[in-house]
Amino acid sequence: MLPKAEAAYFAIADISGYTNFLAAVELDHAQDIIADFMDTVVKALRPPFRLAKFEGDAAFVYTTAETIDGSLLQDAIEGAYFKFRRRLRSVRQASTCECQACVAMGDLDFKFVIHHGEMVKQKMGGREELAGRDVILVHRLLKNTVAEKIGGRAYALYSDAAIRAMGVDPVAQGLIAHRETIDVIGDVTLWARDLEAAWRQEDAQTRMQVTRDDAYVMLEFDIAAPRQTVWEFFTVPGQWQKWWDADTIVEDSGKGRRGPGTRNHCMHGNHTVVEEMLDWRPPDYFTVGITLPIPGAPRIVMTRAVLDGPNGMTHLELRVAKPKPKDREFVDGAAVKYAERMTKAIAGLRSMLEGKQPALDAVEEPALTRSSGRFLTEPVKSGVRG
Repeated sequence: MLPKAEAAYFAIADISGYTNFLAAVELDHAQDIIADFMDTVVKALRPPFRLAKFEGDAAFVYTTAETIDGSLLQDAIEGAYFKFRRRLRSVRQASTCECQACVAMGDLDFKFVIHHGEMVKQKMGGREELAGRDVILVHRLLKNTVAEKIGGRAYALYSDAAIRAMGVDPVAQGLIAHRETIDVIGDVTLWARDLEAAWRQEDAQTRMQVTRDDAYVMLEFDIAAPRQTVWEFFTVPGQWQKWWDADTIVEDSGKGRRGPGTRNHCMHGNHTVVEEMLDWRPPDYFTVGITLPIPGAPRIVMTRAVLDGPNGMTHLELRVAKPKPKDREFVDGAAVKYAERMTKAIAGLRSMLEGKQPALDAVEEPALTRSSGRFLTEPVKSGVRG
């Protein structure tokens, strides 16, 4: 029987500067550094993506999900890049090694190419391989002229097919229009995000998180579902409305991308609760300012944290910020009602999610490349271990 074609999103995370890095440094720590950074990025991409295979200086990942919220997919790509940059910074601060590889690791960077199309799965040499025109196309798109246009090596390059599948407006989101001509395939319309600029904005963003220690009131729940799934059901209006008691939830981001400044209008009958996003750190937490439909009601600030829980569960913490003394009585009363409503809603969410989705570890995929961390513990000088 011929393999069945499946629709999929494809992405390739490719290390920029890989060839020059390996050619100019000692291999002793170089491969360990590469493995560490690649491991960081691939872990951050799972889910929604799963690993197809490593390809030298790149990781090829994909997902066959029928629909993916455009904001969630972009968060996954940019979040993976941000984690690489944080890891690079922390490693450079922690490492005392003076070998050429450790000194030159700052020359490494990442670029991502994302496409949507069809593929078939084939067994070759005892392992599963992805094949098809669109698999070829996403690989061909790695060779492009985007770096010259944006003036940097760190970018996310989306095919127009991926943009249309995600249902986003690339112009409204500030993506840069681009075009490449691929032999045999022809002209391809593309959209680029400058990840270096995105990282600078992310790194400079003021954080507003209600911590456990600072919380005035905190609700906690464990849900037997993947963390990314719980995040999606708390942030995507269409998923949120499936379990939360609201007639309609309308999202207004101004540019079609979730983040600070996004407003959610939760309508129940003639009453509307407005939540404004104050801080956004997917998929770890987000902080909102809540305005209730009550004259003179104070704005309530809450952080919703989605964390790794015990035994593979997802741990949810809803942390309410300390109110001003004059507002405590109001917040106390509102918190009691909110706790009752949320406890009931979480019961519905649990019945909807628990046991319905396989754990990521149950999905067969290649093992991640692991770093031994030797470059942090075993200094190398002039190619000789000290």
